[in-house]
Amino acid sequence: MNPSLRLPLPDRTAAGRELADGLAHLRGRDDLLVLALPRGGVPVADEVARALQAPLDLMLVRKLGVPGNREVAMGAIASGGVMVENPRVMDYLCGLPGMARRMQQVIDEERAELARRERAYRGDRPWPDLRGRCVILVDDGLATGATMRAAIEAVRAQQPACIVVAVPVAPPDTVADLRGLVDEVVVPHQPEPFMAIGQWYRDFGQVPDEAVREILGRHWQQAG
Repeated sequence: MNPSLRLPLPDRTAAGRELADGLAHLRGRDDLLVLALPRGGVPVADEVARALQAPLDLMLVRKLGVPGNREVAMGAIASGGVMVENPRVMDYLCGLPGMARRMQQVIDEERAELARRERAYRGDRPWPDLRGRCVILVDDGLATGATMRAAIEAVRAQQPACIVVAVPVAPPDTVADLRGLVDEVVVPHQPEPFMAIGQWYRDFGQVPDEAVREILGRHWQQAG
């Protein structure tokens, strides 16, 4: 798609509206389900779901950051016990003295946070049935893609009809890697060199839990 916005993107809401334009060909399908990766992906997915008139739900994923440098991903975990590793990073870390214990500590911390967010966001609401659905996975951007790969594996295990990855911005090599894993990848902006996701937004403030619950509550109430 030809992007309508210039980098840096104004904020997640504007990025979501532009992203929805790139997904317009899916509007009208009755099997659509938009899954947001919280927390940053929720405002983006809110705009996508509204534009496509599709239900919105969550795919909970936590990046596993390298001990001492948590911005670098050594892998990710997702709902359902799925774990995806970044092999190059993992192999390097496993060769460092004392690193195995620190890596396990990160994994344990992120599993606990994943469980906390499940309770905070979903409460008693059941997980949606993905069988036969066209699932659109939405985040506010990708770097290594480890988080999204964990989400893809978690969704694929539930036998959807198709999987679409949609994010406003990501590096070209990550986009190329994901194209072989899903049915479609929609990324309006693919700058090089990439660095961090936040550099491509003017407003990249943290999305609070309250905002996530408000957006989800609005969609769930409309869905009945």
